[in-house]
Amino acid sequence: MPTPYGSRGGMAFGAEELRVLRRALALALHPSPVRDEDVQDCLRLAESVDEAMREGARLRAFLVADLARYRAALPGTAPGYLALLDDVLATGYQPGADDLAALRALRGNPTAAALLDRCRTLAERAVRARLARRAVPIPAPADPRTRTRTRPRTRLLALPGGLHAEPLHRPATPEPPRPVPTPAEVFPPKRRPASPASPASPASPASPANPATPADPPHQLVAG
Repeated sequence: MPTPYGSRGGMAFGAEELRVLRRALALALHPSPVRDEDVQDCLRLAESVDEAMREGARLRAFLVADLARYRAALPGTAPGYLALLDDVLATGYQPGADDLAALRALRGNPTAAALLDRCRTLAERAVRARLARRAVPIPAPADPRTRTRTRPRTRLLALPGGLHAEPLHRPATPEPPRPVPTPAEVFPPKRRPASPASPASPASPASPANPATPADPPHQLVAG
């Protein structure tokens, strides 16, 4: 298993692990049929490297916490603080404002003066890197008149069929067909108004000049 991080922040491999690593690099550069043994060796090496990296992260967190304790006890812990700071910088630790202030207070020490120059350089690089990530190019604002002239008018016709098309969000509801009216409905028959009943007229009396003729006169017998 590779050693996580030593006093200088490096990762150490054993002879067997270096053999597996060399075989893996050779297969990456020159692909060829791989034996099952080589595959298993590469998988074990990858697991070992992952575990070593996790162990290195835990070790680094412990060193950073120990560095804070040494810094809080300055100036009596100056030798231990300077040695521990040198080790932590090798693991990729970025010095903060507290470290720079402590080193300025110890600049009479040659080791502290050298570490101060080193920490200043690392801090400046970190600041430049952050500014480079934040620097996003902002396009210059376009002239509104130019934007109006160059805007295509076809963008107004967003719906199929032009401006008179039905909105897309309004569902089409087909109307039921209207029944065809019959002739009787179009020209209804006219009803005759009912005539009022006329009162019965009284019988006119028979005048003496014109006697009433009997309805059925008796037959006269003619002698013959």
